[in-house]
Amino acid sequence: MGGEMADRVTGEEARRIKRDLLGVGDRTEHRKRAVAPMKGLIGQVGMQQRAYRFRFYPTADQAAQLTQTFGACRWVYNEGLALRVKAWEDHRVSLGYAETCRALTGWKRVRATAWLKETSSTVLQQSLRHLDSAFSRFFKGSAKYPRRKSKHRSKDSATYVRTGFRWIEDPNRPGTASVTLAKQTTPLDIRWSRALPPGQLPVKLNVTRDRAGRFFLSVLVEEAVVPLPTMFVPGGREPKAVGLDLGLATLVTMDDGEKLPHPRLLAKYERQLAALQRDLHRKQRDSKNRGKARERIARLYASIGDVRRDQLDQLTTRLVRENQVLVVEDLPIANLMRTPRGKNRRRKAALNRSISDAAWGELLRQLRYKCAWYGRTLVIVDRFFPSTRRCSSCHAKGPRLDVSVREWSCVECGTVHDRDTNAAVNLRDEGMRLYWTVAMALPPGRVPPSVIKASELLDLVPAA
Repeated sequence: MGGEMADRVTGEEARRIKRDLLGVGDRTEHRKRAVAPMKGLIGQVGMQQRAYRFRFYPTADQAAQLTQTFGACRWVYNEGLALRVKAWEDHRVSLGYAETCRALTGWKRVRATAWLKETSSTVLQQSLRHLDSAFSRFFKGSAKYPRRKSKHRSKDSATYVRTGFRWIEDPNRPGTASVTLAKQTTPLDIRWSRALPPGQLPVKLNVTRDRAGRFFLSVLVEEAVVPLPTMFVPGGREPKAVGLDLGLATLVTMDDGEKLPHPRLLAKYERQLAALQRDLHRKQRDSKNRGKARERIARLYASIGDVRRDQLDQLTTRLVRENQVLVVEDLPIANLMRTPRGKNRRRKAALNRSISDAAWGELLRQLRYKCAWYGRTLVIVDRFFPSTRRCSSCHAKGPRLDVSVREWSCVECGTVHDRDTNAAVNLRDEGMRLYWTVAMALPPGRVPPSVIKASELLDLVPAA
C-alpha cells in the first residue's frame, strides 16, 4: 500500500495530466471567487431523517423525460468510473468528486454528448456523488470495487436535491404537496397513501422505476420520531426481552414457544412463475412479445416482493412495540447463500431459494432501524454461540444436530426440547447477559445503544 501511494503523481504534474490528458478543466476561474462558507444541512436536536415511498403515475412526456434522466445518470456514473480508473492505472493520478464534476462540464460542451444538457445538472452531479460514495466504501473495506451500471441489471433511479424540484404544500391536505421535477412543467400525479409531517420541506427526492414499469417517489424528510414507552416484565422493573430464532421451517420462533409461519411466497407462485418463464422462452429474442412476457414476470415478482415487505413490516413493528430488548443470532447470510457446486448442488440451490424467500436480511434491517427510532435495543449474539445444541434448562452442551431433527432430549437432565424454541430461549439468555454487560459499564444516566453486537462488544464497553 505504501509503495502504491509513493507512485502517486501530485502537484503541478498532476494538474497538467488532468488538464491535457484527461480533459478535466482547471480550477482557475473558481480560485478568483471569494471564499464563502458551505451551507450544509444543520439537523435539529431530536430530529431524524425518514423516507416515505409513494407511487406516482407519470404522463407520456414525463415518463419519456424520466427514462432519459435514468439513462443520463447511468451514463455519467459509468463515464466517471472509467475516468477515475484510467487516471489511476495510466497516470497514477487520483480523481475525486470535484474533478469528475468539472469533467461533466466538459462532456456537455462536446457535440456528441450535448444531450446531457437536457437533464438537470444537479441530478447528474448526484450520480457522481454516488460514485464517490462507492469509492469511499471500497477504501474503507465495507464494499467491493465499484462496477459499471448496466441498463438491464441496474436499478433505474435519479436523486433530486432541493434545487432540483418545486414543492408546494396543499393547504387543504396538510402533509401532501404538488411536486414538479426539474426539466418538467407539470406536477406529478402522486398517490399519497399517508401524510408527511406538515410544514416540512423534503431534504431530497429519489425517483425510481422497477422492472414492472412502476414509478415510485421516495421523499426524505426530517421529523421527530417519538420513542415508545419502556416495556418491563410484568410485576418488575427488568426490561422485557424476547429471543428470536430465524429459520426456514418457521420464519420466527420466540422463546415463549410462539411460531410465526414462513409465508413461502415463491413456492406459492412457483407454477405460475414456471409457466411465465416457459412462455418467455418461446418468444423470439428482441421481439415486442418477448418484452411483454418479461414484463408479466416482473409484475408477478413485484407483487410477491410487495406482499413480503408488508408482512415483514407488520411483524417487526409488532416485535418492537411489545418488547424492550430483541435478541437475534448473527447469521452469515452471504455465506449461507454461496453458489451451489458439486454433487448436491440441486439441493443447495433449493436451500438458497428458501433463504432468499425468507428475506432474513430485510427482517434484520427493519429491526435495526426501528429499534434505533423507538428506543429499543437489538442484541446480536455471536454466530458461533451453540444456541441449538445447548440445553436451556441445565446449560449442558449436546452433540451436533442434523437439520431434520426437530426435537431432542438432554442427556444430563432429560428435558425434551423443541429445537427452535430451545434456541430462542438460549438466545434470549445470552442476549440479556450481553445487554447487562454493556448497561452496567455505561456511565449513570446513559442508556444502552440501539444495537449491541457480540463481535463488537469491546468497542461498546468503555475501558475501566
